[in-house]
Amino acid sequence: MAELITVARPYAEAVYRLAKQQNTFDGWSKMLELAVSVESDARLQPLIGNPLLPRAQMEHLFLSVCGTRLSAEGKNLISLLVENGRLALLSHIAAAYEDLRAAEQGVTEARIATAFPFTDGQLKDLLETLQARFKRKIEPSVVVDPDLIGGVKVEVGDEVFDASVRGRLETMASSLKR
Repeated sequence: MAELITVARPYAEAVYRLAKQQNTFDGWSKMLELAVSVESDARLQPLIGNPLLPRAQMEHLFLSVCGTRLSAEGKNLISLLVENGRLALLSHIAAAYEDLRAAEQGVTEARIATAFPFTDGQLKDLLETLQARFKRKIEPSVVVDPDLIGGVKVEVGDEVFDASVRGRLETMASSLKR
């Protein structure tokens, strides 16, 4: 998975630079979201990456499904990805693009899993702690995961803070196996 992200990052950076030059951040977000949904469609999955389907046909099919919702630059991105056999990277490109966009705006997404729903005060305190730690605004995505047993698990970028009971039990179990 890390290899896919590494290959996708230059594409995302190029799209980000173009979006910044043209001030079309929202437009690119929508185009990438559309492209990802087309690429992940169950009806197209057997065709994507099929070596028997000529790349020109794949490109034509993909662009015809997208219709007029892609700009000329968006179509060029799809053409480039098809030409290089990297259409499957679209979800990674979109995610890296959104990360670059959020970083520019001083916002970082935090995925927060908790065993029990937070009160407003608890979430506010956690966000204040995270914002102080990362020195930027944090956009939380909170999910309740009863499998954690208790506590919380926070993912910010590639950093993971696991203060859950399940995490502690797993650490203890691995220590006992040594």
